[in-house]
Amino acid sequence: MAWRPSLTKQKGVTKHAALTERIIADIDSGVLKPMDRMPTHRDLARQLDLSVQTVSLSYKEAERLGFLSGEIGRGTFVKARVTDRAGRMMLDHSPNEVLDLSIIRGVYLDEHETACREVFRDMAESDIASFMRPCRPIAGLDRHRETARLWLQRFGVTAGADRILVTNGAAHGIFLALSCIVRPGDVVLCENLTDHGIIGLSNVLGFSLKGLPTDHEGVLPDALEAACASGGVRALVLIPTLNNPTGHVAGAERRTAIAAIAARYGIFVVEDEVCRPMIDEQLPSIAEMLPELGFFVTSFTKAVITGLRVGYLVVPPSYSIRAASILRVSSWSGTYMAGEIATRWIENGTAQRLLEIQRKEARARQAIAAGILDGHIASSHPLSLCAWLKVPAPWTEDGLVRALANLNVAVSPSEPFIAGPGHGGGIRICLGGRLSHETLTKALTTVRQTFEQLPPVYDIGSIS
Repeated sequence: MAWRPSLTKQKGVTKHAALTERIIADIDSGVLKPMDRMPTHRDLARQLDLSVQTVSLSYKEAERLGFLSGEIGRGTFVKARVTDRAGRMMLDHSPNEVLDLSIIRGVYLDEHETACREVFRDMAESDIASFMRPCRPIAGLDRHRETARLWLQRFGVTAGADRILVTNGAAHGIFLALSCIVRPGDVVLCENLTDHGIIGLSNVLGFSLKGLPTDHEGVLPDALEAACASGGVRALVLIPTLNNPTGHVAGAERRTAIAAIAARYGIFVVEDEVCRPMIDEQLPSIAEMLPELGFFVTSFTKAVITGLRVGYLVVPPSYSIRAASILRVSSWSGTYMAGEIATRWIENGTAQRLLEIQRKEARARQAIAAGILDGHIASSHPLSLCAWLKVPAPWTEDGLVRALANLNVAVSPSEPFIAGPGHGGGIRICLGGRLSHETLTKALTTVRQTFEQLPPVYDIGSIS
């Protein structure tokens, strides 16, 4: 790219600090975009009449602050960030104002509301002291953890209750897992398109997130092997089942290959399986194959009901105490009342019943999407709550998002999900929430019709 910054001398400001400020300002203003390749240290030093060391210091500081990402053998790139702009695109608007396909969430039907009312009524009429009075144990009430153990067995996880922590959702579980094992500056690998929460955590915890090339099953083993062989890798965090945003699912052989590479190089694996319950297929857990290196995370928010923010984190035996101490610092414990609802629903079969509804409805909505958007879907899965769409020429991502927003349809561009090169771009549509099939059909028809239109002149002019 031909980025040619100009630096203004400021009294009391070092040259490398001034360059860092310029880089950050140009990223914030959009002059530098996610995954733009930065000039080499030597080329930029020559252009600005600076020393190579000054440029190196500036790049290093911008990387520490989460704005740049250095890739061994490839160069330095602008890092994808969870920006204010992305946040505005993903606001949970009122359904009366906009057809919101921007937020990935579980389906919500009358059956979910009925189940909630029933459990609230049952809890009101029973002894609540057992889950409302305690403030310990930090990792979760014994009964909740034992029920979690039984629930997790369905997904190939055989950990004892002493290795399970009840968390406030999967995002909380991933935060705890990474907090256990990474320090600022550590290299953590992931898919080149991944959940924006993981990208946000890299900014919060200060680790360097490197996205790996993927195919229809997720991370490519050869790419993982090469990254590990280059050295310095601490962990891999991945979504092997119904990845957000692409919907890919890693098969048994791919999971086994990833586990073998992780074991060979001694890197930790954080397995984000928030959507694992949606899949009936018997697939091995990567974390289960790595008893000393694997962390397994799941929750109820996607597969059962979105508002039940209860998650389960399975940790290696040697990390039980450490994980519980970080849990205590971050939120003291999971919320016992939410844990009680999840436990009752598992025990009386409600969780499984609502899960079956999610599966049935996901299949129906994916069928609607396939019928309307045939040819535009780059990747998805019959049980996914989202689909990844190709951007038709001569549209740009930003142009499509703006055009659809003007038609009261909210979607998400690729920017919040980019963790590495080679993703090809696209937009994500989400199919969950309380959308009737009629409303979903209307929204998806608007998307298709917009794709078939020529963009405004200003969008055509922006194509490079």
